[in-house]
Amino acid sequence: MKTVTLSVAYMPLVDAAPLIIAQEMGFAEAEGISLDLIAAPSWSSVRDMLAFGRVDAAHLLSPVPVAMAMGLGGVTTAISAVSVLSVNGNVIGISRALETKLRAIGYDFDFADPVKAAKALAQVREGPLTFGVPFPFSMHVELLRYWSAATALGENGIEIHTVPPPLMASALASGDVDAFCVGEPWGSVAVDQGAGALLLPGEAIWNFAPEKVLAVRTDWAETEPDLLGRLMRAVWRAGRWLSKPESQTTVAEILSRKSYLDVPAELIDRALSGQLTVSGRGEQRQVARFLEFHAGAATFPWRSQAKWIAAQLGHAHQPGATVALDDVARVFRSDLHRRHLVGAGIDLPGASEKLEGSIRHPTSVASAHGALCLLPDMFFDGRIFDPSAPE
Repeated sequence: MKTVTLSVAYMPLVDAAPLIIAQEMGFAEAEGISLDLIAAPSWSSVRDMLAFGRVDAAHLLSPVPVAMAMGLGGVTTAISAVSVLSVNGNVIGISRALETKLRAIGYDFDFADPVKAAKALAQVREGPLTFGVPFPFSMHVELLRYWSAATALGENGIEIHTVPPPLMASALASGDVDAFCVGEPWGSVAVDQGAGALLLPGEAIWNFAPEKVLAVRTDWAETEPDLLGRLMRAVWRAGRWLSKPESQTTVAEILSRKSYLDVPAELIDRALSGQLTVSGRGEQRQVARFLEFHAGAATFPWRSQAKWIAAQLGHAHQPGATVALDDVARVFRSDLHRRHLVGAGIDLPGASEKLEGSIRHPTSVASAHGALCLLPDMFFDGRIFDPSAPE
């Protein structure tokens, strides 16, 4: 099989690991492809590199293909999210000034209770809090808005400011933002640099949020189905390998290299293990499944997830308008995911939608091989999103 090189854009984050590991550990080579991994300086660069044909595929924020399908952001190239690359993995952090105020009222930084955290922040803030996020159309923004609207912070209690992930710590230290929501390792970098403390993991707001997707141009998916299948299988197998505890040390070493994230391996290990240092005092908190690459059909692009994202985006950016959720949700390509992975012996869900937020315990579901178990996917406020009857 002749090796074909595919260009792939990514942001330097721990959740780019499936692409990096696919190349470094031979999963791409086994499919007859080589990944030319191109680090981008911002998420707008990743989106534009993909949309305008600079790269074949991209590590992309899950709401971006949905936003593009809704005509948001000024770039409307048809993009397909063919797999979810990672679930969860974000942290919410606050400045040293806010940390000091929270400690003064006795807040214990339990890292687990979003309602209590919001109540404490509302008690010490002076006006709306400015949160740094990596991109306007991101799970970071949607988690923050959902959390704020349902707690003491209030729907108008936060303001959003875009900051590239590697610059988040300096933006916090300089006072450009009061707080942030960002993917690792950049939250841990902020803690280690003394810029602030971590308040919550993203999974405390939505227990199984699709964070990044493997995205391609829809026309490329249609004209290069063989290459797409090879890429998807290589990345899926990399994610399975990543999920093994014995892989963790190797993954941290590879991602820490100057050519990838260029941060100490110990920082990367925190995200992989879920053992996070939340403050300059060395306080540690353990988060089960802080970042998931494989278990619970983590890679499956549920169209119900796309509908939830679209509903959130519509509320924020197109108030009063009717969003054609069924049409928009088609950018999450559960059809292509099945087509290119089921033949490789991979167990996949029988349905393409589910009640988001309804799974309280690991639950067996109908699947190709009858052995699939989905993991809890609750929202912190107990709401359930029905994709057939959204609010």
